[in-house]
Amino acid sequence: MADDRIQLPSSGGGLVRYFDEYKSRLAVKPMYVIAFIVLVVIVEIYLHKTKLFG
Repeated sequence: MADDRIQLPSSGGGLVRYFDEYKSRLAVKPMYVIAFIVLVVIVEIYLHKTKLFG
C-alpha cells in the first residue's frame, strides 16, 4: 500500500508560478488597498450613524 505513492520532484510538486506568465499594467501596493477598505468602513459607519439616506 505504501509503495503506491506518486513521487514528484521537490521543485515542482504542483506549484505554478503565475508571476512569470503575466504582469499587470496596474500595480497597487497592498497598503493602499487596506487604506481604501478602512476608508470605506469609516464612511459606512458615518452614514449609518447619521441616517443621511434613510
